[in-house]
Amino acid sequence: MAEKVRDYPKLARDILEAVGGEENIIKVSRCATRLRLVLKRSKPQAKEVVSSLPGVITVVENNGQFQVVIGQHVGEVYEAFANLVNEDTSDDDQSENKGTVVNRVIATMSAVFAPFIYILAAAGILQGSLILINLFFAGFEETGTYEVLSFISWAPFTFLPIFIAMTAAKHFKVNAYIAVACSAALVSPTWTDMADQIASGEAISFLGIALSETVYTSSVLPPLFLVWLLSYLEKFLNKNMNEVVRPLFVPLICMIVMVPLTILLIGPLSTLGANGIANGYNFLAENAPALAGAIIGSLWQVLVIFGVHWGVTPMVLANFDQYGRDSFQAYQTIAVIAQVGAVLGVVLKAKSQETKKVGVSAGVTGIFGITEPAIYGVNLRFKKPFIFGCISGAVGAITASFFNPYYFAYAGLPGPLTIVNGIDSAYPMSLWGIVIGSLIAIVLPVVLIQIFGFGEDTAKQAGSEALVEEQGQAGDTAAAASDAKVNEEIVDAPFSGNVIQLSEVPDEVFSSGAMGKGVAIHPTDNKLYAPFDGTVVMIAPTKHAIGLRSESGVELLVHIGIDTVKLDGSPFTLHAEDGAAFKKGEILVEFDEEAIQSHGLETITPVIVTNAGAYEEIIIEDLKQSTFNQKLMTVVK
Repeated sequence: MAEKVRDYPKLARDILEAVGGEENIIKVSRCATRLRLVLKRSKPQAKEVVSSLPGVITVVENNGQFQVVIGQHVGEVYEAFANLVNEDTSDDDQSENKGTVVNRVIATMSAVFAPFIYILAAAGILQGSLILINLFFAGFEETGTYEVLSFISWAPFTFLPIFIAMTAAKHFKVNAYIAVACSAALVSPTWTDMADQIASGEAISFLGIALSETVYTSSVLPPLFLVWLLSYLEKFLNKNMNEVVRPLFVPLICMIVMVPLTILLIGPLSTLGANGIANGYNFLAENAPALAGAIIGSLWQVLVIFGVHWGVTPMVLANFDQYGRDSFQAYQTIAVIAQVGAVLGVVLKAKSQETKKVGVSAGVTGIFGITEPAIYGVNLRFKKPFIFGCISGAVGAITASFFNPYYFAYAGLPGPLTIVNGIDSAYPMSLWGIVIGSLIAIVLPVVLIQIFGFGEDTAKQAGSEALVEEQGQAGDTAAAASDAKVNEEIVDAPFSGNVIQLSEVPDEVFSSGAMGKGVAIHPTDNKLYAPFDGTVVMIAPTKHAIGLRSESGVELLVHIGIDTVKLDGSPFTLHAEDGAAFKKGEILVEFDEEAIQSHGLETITPVIVTNAGAYEEIIIEDLKQSTFNQKLMTVVK
């Protein structure tokens, strides 16, 4: 669970340190909720370290990116992080090494659209509000007030190529002023007039080559490809032109090459491609609307999890540009609302006050179309709510599909507040479809969760069954079990040894509590025993650390020794595999203490609950010595 963050620079420093420092950073960007990093090389346990930092919801590694999900404070963290690194220091070869073409395309879309998505969202809400006002106040559309507010709402879309030029210039490391100058030419009123003349039958050419009637207001791909190719041209000119004339002639040559090239070739081809993809989706939506609704309603939030949802933006904008409407965002809204409904179901069903508090906070952000806090903070944590949300999104979208639902104004962040974007007198049933689909999407997961639960009761039952099993054992195990409650998880000591406070560990990552809450043990034997029944979820390549998850969800990191990663696994013998289930008391790892100490390293072993934020309290036993089957800590749900 993410805690409230106020020291953003500290969080940024902690993240940077965990991922390997500035020298390991290729690219930094952000979206509505995530800090997105492209790393030169992955660092073992960086995901676990960053996930446990206060203020971090979770970490997703996907599409060649290390994505740190932060939520509403991501802007502040991004600014602090950007001040710590110099993105221009990475060399060209490293910058290009970002994985597959698909991964790089998705990373580019995210870097380009994320910085100004809230501008588009605000403009979309303003457009929706004007639609609503016109319904209740006859004649408002004829007033000067309406005209002013209307052109304000359309301005970000009209000049969208300039926004794209600014963010793409940063992504491709281009002079932003040259990129803006070239893109501004594309939305020049003079070119729009010329395109109208061409459309009416007049022939206009450039150097003898006939120009097409393509216009670039509200376009996405033409300015994006323009800046991408500009990056190569500008780099070539800067490298080969005398520095005395470079400041003047680089922008001059870039403009007189890139603008005509875009108008003649790049623009028509890229626009054709975007429109082709949009037409392909529209064919599915028109001929099999229920199937289109089912796919988007059920899978949209899955795309959000992996951060690949930005890839549909050009298609959606192409629909609005071509037809003035789009059904994808109508179904997308229903998918978003379904996850909000799942959170609401958890809030109504949960007995834990902590779960209720997290659910309410996540649900509020979902109202504004931002579902990551709901997904990571609640729905995926318990699994069932996310599944119920996907099912409900599909049912709601399928139902809406029978009413020909459309959005008539672009919504940067589709959600409950943007439903009014579905109002249009020419399609009176559109709004009804979206409203009915949205009602199903928010009510159905609530009902399913009340009937089938959401995982809280299952966790308690698992704890109860473990209690019964433990009570059949003798000695300290029986005593520990008799003290347990169904809403508690007992974590036994994985070693026999001397117990020390975490703050005394000679490693700041552990002693600061950045990794989570727990304790440390200086082992007096060479065996690591399973502290509960569960599953191995992570084994470090160098075998010195192992991640465990109990049957009820407690995640434990056992890090054998300090800086033992340097030993490349030689002193460690594994008795368990990644993904293997185990029973409490089984030997999971053996190690050679003498071999570790011969390298001048400590065997002090932190035992950390890495998802401590998901629980109300971690109670550490007051021990000086421990045996491997003795209660070490209690995790209170």
